[in-house]
Amino acid sequence: MIEHITLFIISLIANTLSSLAGGGAGLLQLPAIIFLGLPFSVALATHKVASVALGVGASIKHLKHGQFSLPLVVIMIIGALPGVILGARVIVEIPPQLSMWALGALTIALGVYSFLKPSLGQTDNLKNLNLRGYLIGSLGLFIIGFLNGSLTSGTGLFVTMWLIHWFGMAYGRAVSYTLVMVGILWNGTGAVTLGLVSQIQWDWLPALLLGSLMGGYIGAYLVIAKGNKLVKRCFEVLTILAGISLWIKASTY
Repeated sequence: MIEHITLFIISLIANTLSSLAGGGAGLLQLPAIIFLGLPFSVALATHKVASVALGVGASIKHLKHGQFSLPLVVIMIIGALPGVILGARVIVEIPPQLSMWALGALTIALGVYSFLKPSLGQTDNLKNLNLRGYLIGSLGLFIIGFLNGSLTSGTGLFVTMWLIHWFGMAYGRAVSYTLVMVGILWNGTGAVTLGLVSQIQWDWLPALLLGSLMGGYIGAYLVIAKGNKLVKRCFEVLTILAGISLWIKASTY
């Protein structure tokens, strides 16, 4: 019982912060699952399944807010899901240390970049909504999708920044796309793929799913209620912490 309560509390905190920042739930949730005794591949598959509930919880609030564009939804599916599947199949075959070091550096760079640009993502200035823009946007999402399938923490943060940088979204809008599309479709695809090549700790899922669902909803409520400034600050803090977490994990793996 204590184990399940601990899992719920960690999941609730991690997914509330992730829902606010647009990614990074694995910063707390995945290391905690590993610390409690699961092998890396089993912990990753279990975390991916639980992360789907984050997207469900966030979508309950964000979909009511109504700010989704069909072409962008389509490229986030067609462009990214092949990368997610490929990444999830690759991760069980390669040592993750080098990838963790590289991803950690890139994740920290995202936070520093955002911090150095105070006006970034504060208003919607949509751009690249044409065929060329969608094709390049899809390529970027494919690469991030591969990282999402193969690595553990922070790839949702990359999606959020890519949507802000390439399509000119404000933080709030970008986070809503990330949580709904990445949380449900990307993580769902990754969870199924990992479940086929690894295994899932099913008896841990109820606590993790409940924490993810509630955290996703609470974070989405705060995004809509408090606006882009709070989301930007949370994004910057979570990216830097996620990058440091990946470095620590790589050095002790």
